[in-house]
Amino acid sequence: MAIVTPKLDHVVIDTRDKIDEALRTYLSLGFQLTDRGRHTLGSVNHLAIFETDYIEFLGFDDTAGAVRADILRFPVGLNGLVFATDKPEELFGDLRERGLAVEQPIAFSRPVALADRTEDAKFRVVRLGAGAVSFGRVYFCHHLTPKLVWRPAWGRHPNGALALAQVTIAAQDPASASIIFGRIFGTNAVRQAPTGVGRLVAGAVQVDLMVPEMLTARFGSAAPDPAGRTDYMAGLRIRTASLSQAGRVFQVAQIPGLKIESQRIIVPASKAMNVVLEFVE
Repeated sequence: MAIVTPKLDHVVIDTRDKIDEALRTYLSLGFQLTDRGRHTLGSVNHLAIFETDYIEFLGFDDTAGAVRADILRFPVGLNGLVFATDKPEELFGDLRERGLAVEQPIAFSRPVALADRTEDAKFRVVRLGAGAVSFGRVYFCHHLTPKLVWRPAWGRHPNGALALAQVTIAAQDPASASIIFGRIFGTNAVRQAPTGVGRLVAGAVQVDLMVPEMLTARFGSAAPDPAGRTDYMAGLRIRTASLSQAGRVFQVAQIPGLKIESQRIIVPASKAMNVVLEFVE
């Protein structure tokens, strides 16, 4: 099997037991979120659906039962980077043969309520081992029922959000932290652009690794709390149909620390579940 081509499927914001807070927060930021999903794994979620990718808010509530250990390992914030695959078993075998710490594919589902019926959205995922990645969780997802995820009515956001454009990762040594992408996607997958930034192009989304000082220079006090980590996923750049439309939503929400500039709007991580959000057209 050829090395898999990088294409970002979605990102995960771990909310732990703050799933209700995450729902209120991102609704106030002008995202339309799906109804609460309940995984057969025990976790619960909400999604912000875009054109070809999405943000997943993952956590647990009083009905979740056993709490997933992979969620509890991380603080609240952006902690999951999920790539697309349509051949999870072959991918697992390929990654294992190349010496990567990878877990057996697992299948799970969650009910989705439609207008006249309920159907199960089904998934099969391949996760890298807990020690394989320095900055969070990385895994692959095969959607067996994509029409139960990407529904046009769920992609209409009051803030005009259309798609993910960039994921920003802070790393003490970006070159070392990005080695994992080279091992998965090939030695030429990560590029230097600009100087000091390791970049993986994953479909329409850039995944950028940079030293924390560069992150601070870019976002200032809007950057997230590292929560004691040296390497961590820090921010999302989101493409919107209209910065002025997004700005009106944010001004109504009266977000402290909001930065409205000519080419971007920054929502501080302290007001977005420890994820700095950068909106661009």
